[in-house]
Amino acid sequence: MKHNNQLPNQHLRKEWQSRVRTWFDQPGRKLSRRRARIAKAAKVAPRPVDLLRPAVRCPTIKYNRKVRAGRGFTLEELKAAGVNPREALSIGIAVDTRRRNRSEESLNLNVQRLKAYKAKLIVLPRSGKKRTPESVKEFNDAQKTTVLPSIEDNYVPEAPRAITADEKKARSYQKLRHQWSSYRTEGIRAARAKAKAEEAEQKLKK
Repeated sequence: MKHNNQLPNQHLRKEWQSRVRTWFDQPGRKLSRRRARIAKAAKVAPRPVDLLRPAVRCPTIKYNRKVRAGRGFTLEELKAAGVNPREALSIGIAVDTRRRNRSEESLNLNVQRLKAYKAKLIVLPRSGKKRTPESVKEFNDAQKTTVLPSIEDNYVPEAPRAITADEKKARSYQKLRHQWSSYRTEGIRAARAKAKAEEAEQKLKK
């Protein structure tokens, strides 16, 4: 070792057991979660354990061809299906107040899911004369056969074909940029046109 440097004095092995995290309880935790799910299902029976979720598309262009279960239904979807947002969670429907409907297709799809769920739904009163042993038995038998509407992707990929002459001439990128520019400057252009109209009106008055 050259020059007047400090000697290495690294305590790398000092109490290393307290700084290491093990994962040996993974099989046990898996069993605990399974037992907890079974206990919850027995506790809330005959109600379903899972909430009804909307069908949404994955974000970004890379994955938006896939349909999956979302966080909750929008207020617009609930209103179209005739479901009160405050009562939705009590009858097993998830609600997401932050999500927005960007297309009529997604709105109609989720409204149909809600209507299909409502058609099969049986709500049992908590107490009163209507809650009889016969009604409870009928409710249990009906709920055992009730299945949440599944999420299906009915997309059919287009078969390969030759590119037409019109498609070769089309400028898709420029068209998209033009539409985006028009969308961004719509308010500015409207304000400018309004100001011009007011200025022309003032000139006519003079």
